[in-house]
Amino acid sequence: MSTPADAPYDVLAAAADHEQVVVCSDRDSGLQAVIAIHSTALGPALGGTRFHPYATGADAVADALALSRGMSYKASLAGLDLGGGKAVIVGDPLRDKSEALLRAYGRFVQSLNGRYYTACDVGTYSADMDLIARESRFVTGRTVAHGGAGDSSVLTAYGVFQGMRAAAERVWGAPTLEGRTVGVAGVGKVGRHLVRHLLDDGARVVVTDVHAPAVSALLAEHPDSRGITVVDDTAALVASTLDVYAPCALGGALTDEVVATLSARIVCGAANNQLAHPGVEKALVDAGILYAPDYCVNSGGLIQVADELEGFSFDRAQQRASGIFDTTREVLRRSAEDGVPPGAAADRLAEQRMREVGRLRGTWLP
Repeated sequence: MSTPADAPYDVLAAAADHEQVVVCSDRDSGLQAVIAIHSTALGPALGGTRFHPYATGADAVADALALSRGMSYKASLAGLDLGGGKAVIVGDPLRDKSEALLRAYGRFVQSLNGRYYTACDVGTYSADMDLIARESRFVTGRTVAHGGAGDSSVLTAYGVFQGMRAAAERVWGAPTLEGRTVGVAGVGKVGRHLVRHLLDDGARVVVTDVHAPAVSALLAEHPDSRGITVVDDTAALVASTLDVYAPCALGGALTDEVVATLSARIVCGAANNQLAHPGVEKALVDAGILYAPDYCVNSGGLIQVADELEGFSFDRAQQRASGIFDTTREVLRRSAEDGVPPGAAADRLAEQRMREVGRLRGTWLP
């Protein structure tokens, strides 16, 4: 039985596969947030805090639920002893973010007593984590000055690049993007680092970003601008002649219309939850486009902040993130052998580990 489009959002039904959902509110600071813990079968949940001006509370809850679920699969596939969680703060980070709000949020994180560790995400930065950490012990992604891993987008981009190399090997026979044209949608935190890896590998890039200063900053990093073409918007980027499309902004980038327009042979990007609906992956298969599952290739940032829990070593974290190449290669191999889309192959691998290792641990109780 279908649900009417105007029916109220059923939080309990939507969160049925989650362990815990916490609504956080502090009137004085203006804090409105949601913390979603999907699974702690492999260990305490770890996932970033997104600061975004959601149109409705239902949108915020839905995003937290989807993102936290993805984090469980991401941590499992990355071989980490961590579960999946995510938090969202409702508001405009450029206007609403304050010390009081972040510290109020930190007290809610602390109240979970280690079942959830937070980190950076869209709209939050390492300096924000330092403020949150003044109220909570369960914070990663802190600034280097405070002993943290710093900007997790560095290894997120590195991991996406490794995943892209594995996809290129599957499609063209060699693990390189040399001579290929890659469209990067979103050149802020992760996208700008990804562009650097691509240029160093000999690729050409076509870029766009809704935030014009992000494009300006990218061009300032590459003053000769050789190999970089800027287009007005994502629609123009998708319509460009591309070998690879890399969505690196918010989720839902892969719609039926985008798939029908794409000339790219590979989709591999940093954004979470890229498929607008489950049927899009079949559309990609039917169009002959290889999709590298987002949570497989974008786990470098999680690996980076997770390493902070052991006493951060960038070299160690980067070595672990290098393994994304082999993980993506295995996912694509299983996809081909089993005759299933890459996302299904990745899910099977992640679920197998959660099932086999998770039964030894159960629910994480600090």
